[in-house]
Amino acid sequence: MRKLTLFLATLITGANLMAADTDQVAVIETKLGNMVVEFYEKDAPLTVANFIKLAREGFYNGTTFHRVIPGFMIQGGDPNSKDDDRSNDGTGGPGYTIEAEIKLPHKRGTLATARQGDQVNPQKRSSGSQFFINVKYNDFLDGGYTVFGNVIRGIEVADKIVAVPRDPRDNPTEKVEMKVRIMSRAEALK
Repeated sequence: MRKLTLFLATLITGANLMAADTDQVAVIETKLGNMVVEFYEKDAPLTVANFIKLAREGFYNGTTFHRVIPGFMIQGGDPNSKDDDRSNDGTGGPGYTIEAEIKLPHKRGTLATARQGDQVNPQKRSSGSQFFINVKYNDFLDGGYTVFGNVIRGIEVADKIVAVPRDPRDNPTEKVEMKVRIMSRAEALK
């Protein structure tokens, strides 16, 4: 485990050098519209670097928002959501976790990392790929999860996604797939 952590720290540090430009944003494209996300690199450098790295590799493309809870959040980024077995949605990732960078509040529009519960994850390490977008201020999550970005355009898309019909596991009955691209703020907002 120590070797994996050192490897990831090296990998992410290298990615962070490329992601040091605070002008970078993510565009999350869905069939219900696009969301533009700015990053909080100063507060969550490891998490931001990892998200950018995965997005550039195409990791998120074809994953879904597999958990939507009205009045709360939408969650995605699980590679298992690409298959037809909906029972495994929410259980996958890239095979590693990220050190917790818990500092910021869970205001409406913020992106935060998903993670396993405290009983198996007392360090509150973040999922390697799964994230959620808060559709309201969820102050009860403050101090528990790493917030690493904010929707600066398209929050109404998150509102549409959270309102889609869902099954008893809060998984949308019709898949809401995403494609994530990294680009400059100027390019994304033109």
